[in-house]
Amino acid sequence: MSSERGRQHRRAMREGVRSRDVERELPPGTVPYFRERLYATFTGLAIVRVVESGTHLEARHAFLALLMGVIGIVVAGTLSEYIAHLIVHRTVARGSELRIMIRAGLGALWTVAAPIALIGAAWLGWMDLHLALRISSWIYIVTLAGIGWLAVRRSTLTVLAKIIVLAGLVAAGFGVVALQQLAKSV
Repeated sequence: MSSERGRQHRRAMREGVRSRDVERELPPGTVPYFRERLYATFTGLAIVRVVESGTHLEARHAFLALLMGVIGIVVAGTLSEYIAHLIVHRTVARGSELRIMIRAGLGALWTVAAPIALIGAAWLGWMDLHLALRISSWIYIVTLAGIGWLAVRRSTLTVLAKIIVLAGLVAAGFGVVALQQLAKSV
């Protein structure tokens, strides 16, 4: 074990962190990547739920609303990250900082891939639109739960605390979606 790795291991043991987690440092850009995925997932889920609860249900409308909504939130998130960088650092993002912002935004676009494919299949008449929207909702819910699990998995919380925090995150996610649906229905 190198001296640096040894120091990290001893510090981790003092802080109660498993040494294997210290050795697995996360790559730069992990926080913006997950933040953008969460924004896009919440947005996609809200759009799917609102479209599904609408009275005038068309596959073309669902497809375009979801695609444009998620692209819009990803562009807004990336642009806000860029502007925040300019405000804080008083210079434009360049090099690796700019690549991280762009990679996070592009990564978030993948959250729409499966739901768009399902709704596209409904648009082509290959499946029922209600079924496509329902499956899309579950894909988004499972994605949120998976990201929540990743959030608590690496923590130093006890197993019971991890379960409680994860349940709270999922409940908060449903609350966010309920608020978004309420905002779209008024």
